[in-house]
Amino acid sequence: MKCRKVEALTPTLSPKCDRELWFLKNIMIDIDGSSGEGGGQVLRSALALSLLTGKALHLRNIRAKRSKPGLMAQHLVCVEASAKISQAEVEGAKLGSTSLVFQPGEVRSGRYRFDIPTAGSTSLVLQTIFLPLAMVEGTSQVTISGGTHVPYAPVYHYLELQWLPHLEKIGFQVRLALEQAGFYPAGGGCIHATIRNAGKFNPLKITDRGKLLRIQGLSGVANLDIDIARRQKLQALRRLEPIHRETKIQTLRLPSPVKGTFLLLLTEFENAQCCYTSLGAPGKRAEIVADEAVDALLSFLEADGAVDPYLADQLLLPLALAQGKSVLRTSCVTQHLVTNAEIIQRFLPVKINIEGETGQPGLVKLTGHTINK
Repeated sequence: MKCRKVEALTPTLSPKCDRELWFLKNIMIDIDGSSGEGGGQVLRSALALSLLTGKALHLRNIRAKRSKPGLMAQHLVCVEASAKISQAEVEGAKLGSTSLVFQPGEVRSGRYRFDIPTAGSTSLVLQTIFLPLAMVEGTSQVTISGGTHVPYAPVYHYLELQWLPHLEKIGFQVRLALEQAGFYPAGGGCIHATIRNAGKFNPLKITDRGKLLRIQGLSGVANLDIDIARRQKLQALRRLEPIHRETKIQTLRLPSPVKGTFLLLLTEFENAQCCYTSLGAPGKRAEIVADEAVDALLSFLEADGAVDPYLADQLLLPLALAQGKSVLRTSCVTQHLVTNAEIIQRFLPVKINIEGETGQPGLVKLTGHTINK
């Protein structure tokens, strides 16, 4: 018996029988990648949710709002990593592709290695597969090479000092290690993650940051004069000590095959913490690197928020798996956050309400949904 074609799929993919056709029509989630934020966020969230729910995914117009649409090297590794941990069937996994069909299999814990051939973000690849691996029995050892300190992505130390502590509060169990740093444009860094099967998930309520307790920081360089790190540190201290006299910033050298520099500022309050980073670049003075991180921190302090906008976005999917109500007061509602909420609600029966205009402080209210592990 001949099978009919599935209109939503790419021409190269056709089911083998009517039963498979019914399955694909009723289970496959169709997502327009040009909606909302229109970048890689849509791809990464959709892949993670497909793995978590077992629902097949058809993603079209991938990264349509970017100057170079379609899958770049980093995004392709996200797809390949997602496919490998679940033995998924994939159509369209190639550089530049603007359409992808992803049918996940059973996610399995194990020992995995993924290599990004550019300075693509290791952090974003990890965040794509972290939750699915945390939801299955056993322990997974994951190694990812590529960029660890690159623009438009959380640097490794943000994951370690900001993302990870909040995941642990929710109930996830993970350890991170930096083997060597990788900076733009060469990359060449390497991170390791140990992911254990998670237990009960707790909702979070972070709405009032409370009194400022301390400001700490890291000023690091790789294959550059340590004086650059000191200049970054001194400039940041010069501006922050009038706000908090006990501000402490540590200088450090990072092992790396390439040159690079970064500054991270972690601010702790009674009930919350925020984290901001900046990166060096050829011809960019150390003082400018420091000023970028300080300016971002000062903007947060002036706003009515308890959670920085990056963390609000990154906590949305983990909290969607926690039974109960979570509430986050973010200093800035971003298009990333709004898009992420829309994608999550396509896959899970969760309620996400974002109060506030884009670019302004806002309140995120989320009632999670427990997935049977």
